[in-house]
Amino acid sequence: MTIIDDEAAARDWLRATFDPTPAAWAGLERFAAMLVAENARQNLIAASTIPTLWVRHIADSAQLLAFDRDGDGLWLDLGSGPGLPGLVVAILSERPLMLVESRKRRCEFLRAVAEDLDLHHVEVVEARLEAVETRSAATISARAFAPLDKLIDLSARFSTESTRWLLPKGRNAVKELALLPRPWQSLFHVEQSRTDAESRILVGAGRLGGRIVPKKRG
Repeated sequence: MTIIDDEAAARDWLRATFDPTPAAWAGLERFAAMLVAENARQNLIAASTIPTLWVRHIADSAQLLAFDRDGDGLWLDLGSGPGLPGLVVAILSERPLMLVESRKRRCEFLRAVAEDLDLHHVEVVEARLEAVETRSAATISARAFAPLDKLIDLSARFSTESTRWLLPKGRNAVKELALLPRPWQSLFHVEQSRTDAESRILVGAGRLGGRIVPKKRG
């Protein structure tokens, strides 16, 4: 797999993979601009990543959609923060998106982007995940939300037998997966990130039920 390592390559990959409409491409450009502008007011992304925003944030988020191109139904994005990956997915697809974020100012930004881009299929839920009403999700994503065992503890109630899990876990993916009960480990496989040679994505399918008694770290 060729790693996407510069802004031109990120844009080329997005065009080749998703063939965005002119409106969708304009939406990505507009979201990128709004993200940079808002970052001057609140810390949404590391300032050091702005020069490579299309690699580190836009393509990095879009690759999750590439793992679930044929999916439909509700996409639940946990700890959506600045809308990564949720808003990128919403721009590139018509999937209904529920973005769960507990921080008020970030929710205000998510709503502002959704309104600006007419993303009527996006719902922003301003709450901790524990307080969100249970509903069935076809896809669950989480980027930098929580350690894997805690993440699943909090979100398992949204899963069904056909739920797709898309969980970027960086360099610690294999270690975090090993902390899960063995039957749950078998529901996941590890994919190479397209934007970082050392990062991995946990891709899973199925219902996760019952509370985890995590293994000790260290």
